[in-house]
This record gives sequence, C-alpha cells and structure tokens, in this order.
Amino acid sequence: MLLTRRSESKDTQGKSPDTSTLWVDQLKRSLNRALPTIDRRAFLRRSGIGVGLGLGAGLIGSQLHLVKKADAADTPAPGSVGSKNVVTRRTVCTHCSVGCASDAMVENGVWVRQNPVFESPLNLGAHCAKGAALRDHGRGDHRLRYPMKLVDGKYQRISWDQALQEITDRLLEIRKESGPDALFVVGSSKHSNEQAYLLRKWVSFWGTNNCDHQARICHSTTVAGVANTWGYGAMTNSYNDLANSKVAFFIGSNAAEAHPVSMLHLLHAKENGCKVIVVDPRFTRTAAKADMHVRLRSGTDVPVVFGILYHIFKNGWEDQQYLDARVWGMDKVKEDVLAKWNPDAVKEVSGVDGDTTFAIAKMLHENKPGTVVWCMGQTQHTIGHAIVRASCILQLALGNVGKSGGGTNIYRGHDNVQGATDVGPNPDSLPGYYGVIEGAWKHYAGVWGVDYEWIKGRFAPGMMTKPGMTVSRWIDGVLTPNDMIDQGPNLRAHIFWGHAPNSQTRGLDMKKAMNKLDLLVVIDPYPSATAAMAAMPSDKAPLNPKRAVYLLPATTQFETSGSVTASNRSLQWREKVVEPMFESRTDHMIMTQLADKLGFGKELVKNYKMVPGKGGMMEPETESILREINRGVWTIGYTGQSPERLKAHMRNMHVFDVKTLRARGGIDKETGYKLDGEYFGLPWPCYGTPELRHPGTANLYDTSLNVMEGGGNFRANFGVERDGQSLLAADGSASKGADIQTGYPEFDSTLLKKLGWWNELTDAEKKLAEGKNWKTDQSGGIIRVVMKNHSCHPFGNARARAVVWNFPDPIPQHREPLFSVRPDMVVKYPTYDDKKTFWRLPTLYKTVQDKNIDIVKKFPLILTSGRLVEYEGGGDETRSNPWLAELQQFAFVQVNPAVANDRNIREGDDVWVSTPTGARIKVRARVTEAVDRSTVFIPFHFAGHWQGKDLRQYYPEGAAPIVLGEAVNTATTYGYDAVTMMQETKTTVCQLERA
Repeated sequence: MLLTRRSESKDTQGKSPDTSTLWVDQLKRSLNRALPTIDRRAFLRRSGIGVGLGLGAGLIGSQLHLVKKADAADTPAPGSVGSKNVVTRRTVCTHCSVGCASDAMVENGVWVRQNPVFESPLNLGAHCAKGAALRDHGRGDHRLRYPMKLVDGKYQRISWDQALQEITDRLLEIRKESGPDALFVVGSSKHSNEQAYLLRKWVSFWGTNNCDHQARICHSTTVAGVANTWGYGAMTNSYNDLANSKVAFFIGSNAAEAHPVSMLHLLHAKENGCKVIVVDPRFTRTAAKADMHVRLRSGTDVPVVFGILYHIFKNGWEDQQYLDARVWGMDKVKEDVLAKWNPDAVKEVSGVDGDTTFAIAKMLHENKPGTVVWCMGQTQHTIGHAIVRASCILQLALGNVGKSGGGTNIYRGHDNVQGATDVGPNPDSLPGYYGVIEGAWKHYAGVWGVDYEWIKGRFAPGMMTKPGMTVSRWIDGVLTPNDMIDQGPNLRAHIFWGHAPNSQTRGLDMKKAMNKLDLLVVIDPYPSATAAMAAMPSDKAPLNPKRAVYLLPATTQFETSGSVTASNRSLQWREKVVEPMFESRTDHMIMTQLADKLGFGKELVKNYKMVPGKGGMMEPETESILREINRGVWTIGYTGQSPERLKAHMRNMHVFDVKTLRARGGIDKETGYKLDGEYFGLPWPCYGTPELRHPGTANLYDTSLNVMEGGGNFRANFGVERDGQSLLAADGSASKGADIQTGYPEFDSTLLKKLGWWNELTDAEKKLAEGKNWKTDQSGGIIRVVMKNHSCHPFGNARARAVVWNFPDPIPQHREPLFSVRPDMVVKYPTYDDKKTFWRLPTLYKTVQDKNIDIVKKFPLILTSGRLVEYEGGGDETRSNPWLAELQQFAFVQVNPAVANDRNIREGDDVWVSTPTGARIKVRARVTEAVDRSTVFIPFHFAGHWQGKDLRQYYPEGAAPIVLGEAVNTATTYGYDAVTMMQETKTTVCQLERA
C-alpha cells in the first residue's frame, strides 16, 4: 500500500461521519467543491448511473467540468504550488520509524496540501497510507480541543488555569502524604527528542525514577540483548544498506505492513539479487515477497535460530578468523548448540524440520554479507532478551556484523521510539543510557547546572539510585499489597503523556488499577482509550471516590519543531507546520507550566532560551534543549548533531547517496556549510562537539573505515578479562588507521596520560577532563584527541560477547511461554523461578506456568497480535483519520479454515475470543490460511469496545475515533521478560466461538 498521492484540502472541520456512510459524504464534499449548485438527484441523472460506465464517465467530465483543458494563467490559483501565499514546511511522518519526509504546503496559516519528499534518501518520495494522510492527522476533527475533567462520569470543559492548578495541588498533596514515588509518568515515543529529554529531566526534578515509555513494550529486550552483546542497543545498519545485502533474513518482522516504505529498500535489494527468507507463524505480506517462508510455533525462535546455527557449525561455515579476532565465548555457544539443537530437537519444539534449517543455513553461508531483520515478533516474550541474543550470535558466527549489507536491522515501531529510548524517560537510566548511579547523577547535575545535593534531596531516601517501575507493570504498582513492593508507597497518581493503554496487556487489571488511583492525567492530542476506560463504569473494579481524572490537549508534532531519530539512528529536524490548534499546548510548554507550579520551574529551564508560544505564553526553545543534549549525551554520540547541522541536512537531502547515505559534495546555500562526507541525519554516534565535524555512523562496528569517517569497532564496556581470557580485541582488529592496532579499553584521563596524549588537550580541556572518562568529560577534549589525533575509538576496542554472564541464561535457552499449548514442552523447557523483587515488584514465572500447565484443554489456540498497514500504535489517531478509517473498518481475528469449520464460523461472522484472564472480546472472523491450525491473529490497533460493549458514549464529545473495536490486550495474559519487563503479547492462548 505505497502511495504517493497528495492530500486534498477539506472545506470544513465538521464532525467526521460514521464509516458506513463515509464514502458518500466524502463524494458529496468533493462534488460540492467542483459544482456547488448540483444536488444528489441531478448528479445521478447527469452521471449516467444505469446507462454504462463509459457514458457516465463522459458526462461527469463534460457536465461537471472535473476534466478540462489546462489553460496558462499569469497568477497561480490560491493553494497552488506557485501561489505567493503558500509556504512549504518540511516535516517527518509521525507514524513508524522509517523517517519519511513530507513537505507541507501552508496557505495563510492553514495546512492545505502535502507532498512526499522525493529527495529524501530514506523514503525516496514514497509514503504509505498513513504517511499520505498526515495532513488530516495534524488537523484532525477528533482531537481533544480543550482541557476537560471527569465529573459524575462525564467529561466537562474546564480552563487551563483550573486544570493546572488542580492537578498540581493534588500532586503536591500526594507527595506530602506518600512521597515522590507515588507518581508514575509514562512518556511518549511520539515526543521529539527534546521533549522526551525534558520529560526525563522533569521526572528527575520531581524526585522519582518511576517513568517509562513505549519502548519498554516493544524493543526493551532488543536494547538489553544487543547492547550486552557488542555495546550499543540499536539497529546496526540502515534501511538503505539492504541494497548491499545478498540475503535478508526476516524473523519476527512483517515489514510490509509495519514499516511499509522500508519494503522499497528490500525490493531494490531483490533487484540486485538479494535472497529473502521470512520466518513467521503467519504468511504475511512480507512473506509474499520472500524466496522462502517458514512457519514456526510462536515463541520458539531460539530453537529455530540455533537449529540454523547447528548446521553452520556442523559444516564449518562459521567465520573463524572473525571469531578469533573479535568475539568472546563462541566456543561455549558452539558446544551448547551442538549438544541441544539437532534437527530432531528443533522440529519437536518449533515444528521446523532439519531440511528447512539446513536450507536456511546454506543460503546464509553462500550469500554474504547477509542481514537479520526483527521486530516485536522476537521481542515480546518472557525470553525476548534471549531470542534477540540468539540472532546476534548467528550474525557473529557468520562474520556479518560491522559490514555493509550485514548487521542486525532492528526496525523500530514509532517515529521517535529510538530517540525517546536514547534520551528520554527510562526508569533505569538517565539520557544516553547513563545508569541511575551516583556518578551519572553528578554528570547530569553539571549538565543541568543544578546542585547534585538538591536533586538528591528531591528523592525519597535511598531511591535515587534504584531503577523505577516499568510501564508494563504500573498496574501492579497500584494493585500489589504494599508490603510486597520495593518502595515506600503504592502508586497513587499516573500521567499518561502521549501513550495508548490498549497497547499494554492485561486490560481487565488495568481497569481495576485506573479505578483505584487518586489522580489520572491524560496529556495527548487525541484523548486515547484512556479517557473511555477511565469513564467507563465497572462493577468488578471498585472506584476510588476521591479519584480525579483530567484530559489536557497537547499539540501534534506538526505544531512545534524539534528533532526525531529514525530507526537507522539518523536525526531529522521537523519544522513547525502550523500554529497549535484549538486550545492545545506543546508538551514542553505543559512541562514548564506544571514545573512552575510544582516548585522546580526555574531549575528545569535555566539553560534554555525562552520564546513565546501559544497565546504569547513562554516555552523553552527546542534548539536550546537540543544543545543541552549535545552537551551531555557523550555515551552514544548525541553531541555532534547541532540544530544547525540537522537543518542543513534537511535543506540538502539531494546530495546524499541513497545507498550509503553519504553526502557527495554539497554546500548549504543558507550557511555555506560543507556537507561532503557526512551521513544523512548524522546517525548516532556522531562524536565530539559539532565543531569536530564527525560525520555520523552509518554502520556500527565497521573496522574498514577510519573512526573520523564513521568507522568503529566493538565497545569495551564489560571489563578487560573473563575466565582468564582477554575481552579486548586481537591484534590487527582495530578500525582503519588507528594508532593502536590491538584491543584497548575505554579512554579516561589516566589512560591519556599513560599514552603521552594528555598534553594534546588545551588547558581548558585539561581542567574539565581531569579525573573523568570520555563519557563524563564535558569539554569533549578526550574524544577530540583520541579520535581526531589518533584515529582510535573513545569507547575502546573489545570483543563482542557471545556469552553474557550477567543474564539469567548466559547462553540463550528456550523456555516455554507461561501459557503454552504444549504441556510436554513445559516439562522439558520450564520457565524461570519466581522473582521476589524485580523492578520494585514481585514477578511470577514458575507459579503461573505450573498453574496453567494443562491450559490447552480449555484454550487450545495460540493467540498472537501485530500491526496493520492502515493503523499505528494504539490507533486513536489513525482510526480518527477519515482516509484511513475507510481502509479497515472493524477489528478482526484471522482464523484457519479448518479451525473455523470446527466451530461453525464463517467469513464475516462475529466471534468471541476468550482467554484465561476471564476476558471475552468480540471481533469479526477472517477465515484464511495465512495462519495455521494452531494460531489465530488479532491486530492490536483497536479500542473503544469493551467485551462486546460500545464505549463511544464515554469519550469526550466529538473525540471518539471513527472506527472503534475490541482491543486484543483487553484479553492478553500475564508474562514479562526476565531482564527488561517486556510484556508477552506474541504467545498466549485463547478459544473461539461463534457469537
């Protein structure tokens, strides 16, 4: 569904129609614009309905003048490209992570039209359905227009002053009674980098680590698994680099629907001879483009990947020279794989036979370089971190990491989930993955210009260095008995800041938790399913009589400016398209206004230039926030991407090569800035100060390039020795031109002095760098000397870890889901023991699995979930868009014909889907062989129905989406990754019956 149409202007902003009459009303509007005097009867008569398509088409063209000869005109028509009143604003799609650029045409302050940016090296002039409908997302009729408060079960309009005063009064009351940890804040993967960063700062000044965002429930297992293997928890290469791949192995990714424009890059690769393998329980649109599609039982990725690796080891297809020089522990993995994952064992667990795993292994061996692509099909499991690690190990064994056309291409879901993870509200880290330890807090106290002891005093005793709760478990922070929680109070207040609750599991429990809160605040351009869930009465979820619920209208990203990070780590700068609509305010304005009333407003914005925003009210300049990010986030190289450099890239997209992303010449006419040699969007790490002019890093860990040209090596982040073996890389394995050609640790002031490089710092740099390492040296001097003068990498040069000793299973192991249809496999591959306290909460594993070992008798089908091309995330925005609402008008379940026949279910029937939680959701049947007899699939973008009931009446007036449906996560079950608290959505169980 790749589209390149322009969005047409709409005359009014009236209430969007129901889907049943949507096309008729849209046709009426189109005709009214073409010929305002025509009525429906005249149209039917003139259009030749009933007398043939040819005659009808001719009459429409001649009678309605929809098609006519184009005459030259001296003055462009209003709204046309050449009109003097039209200005073009360059922005970036707010949906998935590809980073598609779009030009918005604005006439007299009104967004009238959009064009895809054909110069963009990321989207190459293409949009998917969602991208093509951006204009109606930005100016949507179903937005929250003004602050509201829930009163007697109905939302009432209130003023901003009243809302801010009542919310902050209640927060301060809760803080006085229970302390700062009684608040949980879930941020947004739709926030710009600047807003995400400011929210983490805001929460820190409030005095808690109880904050999180969408990444926890989509790619936190990726971040943990990948970072603990070779250093950084991100996609190693890029969408564009697929053109250099000889084979692309998709496992747990349906890119054609989840990241549609990424398929352009895959199709280009196929034209170059790239083989495509798709391993997925379903036959997806991505599988339709594959050379080989392989079904596996959901959750058995480790056996399949290690079954492939079994053949690689058996046939000597591993890259031994690469392993000897750059990898630690692969010999132990080889021993484990050969002992456990022969073809018979793999087939028993996963259903994939030995001939198939051999064929995949042979294809990967014979077609190098090859890349592995995954998404939430791998991550959303109780062993998600282990599945991710298995894929990393496969690529290490083949020698594919650190090479163009290779790597692990991990497609992120939301437009800025990568950036929000990098610099935003994580419960276990400060911006840039600095842990919540004393040294990191002192680093940021310096960056923020506040006293460390002041920040410490904002926290409850002992809690500043303790990771907070996760968004996946906030429910239990409310409902779990207090003596079982590893913090003083239960959660009493919750702020949903741009996050959809229907994207989280255990919907029934979430409703109970919402009802028990003292304060619930929703800050969003669209009120989201949170509003309806909060207002909906429930006999099974007692309501706290003191609870207060508020809705605050935030702007979209089209009504502000800021940077956004695509999945490939490239940053792009969004221009403000239009002024904030209705009574909405930017997220950073709201943060500032709340902070003022909570008593830390001056500290929050002291480093920023304040500029007039909505209604002349002051807000932080986003450029100022980015410059503060540049001054502090040394760890992952968010320091070189100044606003000026990013804006120059956006103005000069045409100079960047679509395969390498590197600029071929080019001078920015506005500033005279030379772009030659830089990678588009300065993909992080872009090291040092902007003045160092590091070009960014297109492909991580690539030793064939100098570090000042984007080259690198694996990060020395795990010590220098383990079990008597060096963790540093072997001789000759350093990046091109490095003065140190062997392995070396990360750089600090002591190492610089030992090497005799200390005096290459300026006196000012020495003062700031003394006693610091490259991550905390705010002068950037250590990085400058190490990289520019000596071509070494500041984070050292180490071996990747095939064995990770700080994980529950140092070598990835298969463990059955907590709710499994295979009791025999539960006995053979049991889950973990329960954890007493983990992320401040008890977490159950064995107890739940043992209790449900025979669950297959009542719930014989595996329930999995995923994305659609038409909608995104929780779906509130996209299901409110009339163009997208037409494309998919109901929630559905994919069911195999044999399974449907056994239950007397036919295509289009309503069916009940029930799960062990006690939930029953009603969706429409789609009978298809895309799923096998053991699996059913439900997309997760729907909300607004609750176990068969329509919740439209509980939304604020006019704010309910056009399309409503059951949320699959109303029914999904308990289960969390043993490292990150990732929720398990891809493998639970259910039963179907005809409604």
